[in-house]
Amino acid sequence: MKTADVFPSKYLKAADLGGKHIKLTIAKVQREKLGEDEVKPIMYFTRSKKGLVLNRTNWRAIAVAYGDESDQWTNKEVILFSMMVQFRDELKEAIRVRIEKPVAAPTAVASENPADGFGDDDNEDNIEDTF
Repeated sequence: MKTADVFPSKYLKAADLGGKHIKLTIAKVQREKLGEDEVKPIMYFTRSKKGLVLNRTNWRAIAVAYGDESDQWTNKEVILFSMMVQFRDELKEAIRVRIEKPVAAPTAVASENPADGFGDDDNEDNIEDTF
C-alpha cells in the first residue's frame, strides 16, 4: 500500500501531476478551513475531484492574467505543473500555475527553418485536458 492510497487527500499535490503540465478550467475558488485555525483559498476545477490550495505565488500568477477578484476566474484556464522550490531550508516539489499565452495573429516570419532556434519551448504537447 502507498500512503496516498491509505490516506487520500482532497487537495492536489505535486506528485499527482506525474511530471506533466495539466490544463484545467477553474470552476470556483472558495475559502476552506485547513487544520484547527487556518483558512486558505482552494481552487476547484471542472474536471477534477481535487482542489488546489492556493498560495500567494499561485494567486498572484492567476491575478496578473485574470484580475485580483477570484470570482472572475470561473471558466478560465490555468496550467498546473510541478517544480522544485525552496521551502525553509529544504528543496521541495510544489505545484505552480501558469496561464497559457494567447495566440496572436501571425506576422511576418523571419525564417521557416525549424532549426533556427525559434519554436515552441513551452512543450505544450505535454498538456492534458483532464486530470
